Amino acid sequence: MYKFILPLRYFLKRRITHLAAAAVALCVFIVVVVMTVMNGLVSEFKDKNHDFVGDCIVGTDSLVGFCYYEDFLSELQKHKFVQAASPVVKGFGLLTQPGTGQNIGVEIIGIEPVGFCEATKFAQTLYYHKDKPSDVFSPTYNPALAGCVVGIDMISGSRDGAGKYHHGPEPLQIELMIICFPLTARGALAKAGTDLVNSKTVYYSDDSHTGLVKVDARTIYLEFKLARELLGMAGATPRASAIHIKFAEGTRLKAGVGKIKKMWNDFAETYADRQYANLLKNVTVQSWLDYRRGSIAPMEKEQTMLILLFAMLGIITVFIIFVVFYMIISHKSKDIGILKSVGVSRIAVLQLFVVFAALVGTVGALTGAGAGCVFLAKINDMEDWLFERFGWQLWDRTVYAIGDIPNDIEWQVLAVIIGAAVLAALAGAFFPGLRGSSKQPVEVLQVSQL
Repeated sequence: MYKFILPLRYFLKRRITHLAAAAVALCVFIVVVVMTVMNGLVSEFKDKNHDFVGDCIVGTDSLVGFCYYEDFLSELQKHKFVQAASPVVKGFGLLTQPGTGQNIGVEIIGIEPVGFCEATKFAQTLYYHKDKPSDVFSPTYNPALAGCVVGIDMISGSRDGAGKYHHGPEPLQIELMIICFPLTARGALAKAGTDLVNSKTVYYSDDSHTGLVKVDARTIYLEFKLARELLGMAGATPRASAIHIKFAEGTRLKAGVGKIKKMWNDFAETYADRQYANLLKNVTVQSWLDYRRGSIAPMEKEQTMLILLFAMLGIITVFIIFVVFYMIISHKSKDIGILKSVGVSRIAVLQLFVVFAALVGTVGALTGAGAGCVFLAKINDMEDWLFERFGWQLWDRTVYAIGDIPNDIEWQVLAVIIGAAVLAALAGAFFPGLRGSSKQPVEVLQVSQL
């Protein structure tokens, strides 16, 4: 019974133990808040990339593209684990607004709107045609014109302080010109002489807000056949840059990608004797995570570095607990001597201090976790208040593509943090407790020591 009564008494009577519990609580509070926000940002960024490209991508980085994509699409449609698949052409060009004299380099993405919206969540990024993406390339002010969808940061100007874009009741009538250098299947310029380029006047019909800064700032979407002609991928043997695939519900990503890889390898082998079959060798089959690895990896590295920093913070917590318990045990030599003189074993004395450390760690961890949960629940309200009163934001919404601060708590992560805090307290108290339990009654109950 004394193993529980004495630790509770020490905790309530010794103010220095409150400092140890406060140190644990503060560390847990910081870790819970920062890890929740950081994990939320990384998870949100991954979801945006996933929504943008679908589950699996069969494609090439070559500007030339690859042939026979229509035949492979037919093969894909025979399998039930493939819910949707849509071809895409990609290239680069110059975008100008007549009368402005400004040219900007853009990435051109040609899509079949219905199929692409089934394979990805492109429809959710639209503003005017969210409910009817099939008409996304038909400007509402004149459906006969060739429409285009532009990244929202290219046409809607700056965001306001709350990170919101302003739209009118219908898209503005904006004339844009696209200029491309078409390539042949061999990678040479498709045109010679003075007329090297393809150009087309298109009209703004909608904008796309993917939440991916580089995409929204430098991408224009065109109707698939129009983009294919501009980029030189039409003709007797049409080409595409990629096929975006969405798996049926219940299909595991790794298994689905593995099946697509096998299908593609068999397909490429069957078509090995066809014209331009060499283009099929450059095609890769990737999951969305591998396909967007270049964008996702930097954030994951930042997350890893943050975890390492918090590990160092945990070491500091262990050191604080060590110092506090060393001081407490040094002042409790008399108690130790009395316990051992009445027959309490060394292990039992050590257990006493282990219980004491567990109490300090548990109280501190639960206090810090509770405070962190309350803070996260109010974090967006507090930021709104600070912005209204002082114009301060954690992230400037006119610069960063972030909406509300992520504050969804992952209870598994919270449990791990609490458990790690308790273990840190136990680690910090173990060696002082071991040293105290090793003392003999004759050493601590001498008159000179009392």
